[in-house]
Amino acid sequence: MPPYAESVTFDSVRGRASAGWVSRTPSIVDRLRTADSGRVPFSVEFSPPRDAAAEARLWRAVREFERMGPAFVSMTYGAGGSTRDRTVRVTGQLAEETTLLPVAHLTAVGHSVDELRSLVGAYADRGIRNILVLRGDPPGDPLGEWQKHPHGVEYADELVRLIRNLGDFHVGVASFPEGHHRSPDLDHDTKFLVNKLRAGAEYSITQMFFDVEHYLRLRDRVAACDPEQGVKPIIPEIMPITSLRSVRKMVELSGSVLPAELEARLADAAGDGPDENRAAVRAVGIEVATRMGERLIAEGAPGLHFITLNFARATSEVLANLGLAATRV
Repeated sequence: MPPYAESVTFDSVRGRASAGWVSRTPSIVDRLRTADSGRVPFSVEFSPPRDAAAEARLWRAVREFERMGPAFVSMTYGAGGSTRDRTVRVTGQLAEETTLLPVAHLTAVGHSVDELRSLVGAYADRGIRNILVLRGDPPGDPLGEWQKHPHGVEYADELVRLIRNLGDFHVGVASFPEGHHRSPDLDHDTKFLVNKLRAGAEYSITQMFFDVEHYLRLRDRVAACDPEQGVKPIIPEIMPITSLRSVRKMVELSGSVLPAELEARLADAAGDGPDENRAAVRAVGIEVATRMGERLIAEGAPGLHFITLNFARATSEVLANLGLAATRV
């Protein structure tokens, strides 16, 4: 068990909140509302580094994006052992050592309620009050059978309520334009999202997708299911494709869909040789991400969230194409 698990408990977090410890950390909804006039806000997603070299690469990307003025940055959650500890540490460093507003991902998978409380407390101790809640996928096989921790929570809406009861936290959740792969149909998936919003989530960030119509229909379904929750921001997530092999793997693990027409374009760009033509694939990926961004902005998306894989170049090119990156010295 990490050292913070014993020193930060549910009672201590709740006690500080009830004693009048009020966070001055802005929420994600605040940042979306106060974005520069005429410029749709953007945000980026980082992943916890696995070793020192990966951490150095992450920080290079962090400093590049810091100059561009994102509304917020998110750090995906590495569950278990040293990866979990590194995730908490690096997310804390983002809060303490940069001008960025970090959002910590937190998953229910593999954790008891006490462990979840301790993790929330660990983030609070680093000044992090924005948390993105996901139920999470089984370790080792993301598409495998979900199993609840015997002392954990079953669904993400339970985790939303847990965090909201711990103090002054701002909570977001995941949404799935094509439907979660465990949902029997889109109606069921929409009801699960609405339940998370009703539980106290202030916004959602979608899983990556490649057909804007899926995002637009998701917004429509939520508004039709519950007009009150339908006004909450649904932030679309975009991944600029730089490798056909990589995107195929990510699509396989996430349960999302790579449209046949797009896959054919990427395959043609990659070529028939043993080594794909990464430059050609990347050019297609940048073009597609730019067109998606243009359409999403035209359709009133509250912001654009980019998967970066801890690299800045591809996303920065898309942002430049869209005119979204601010210039900071």
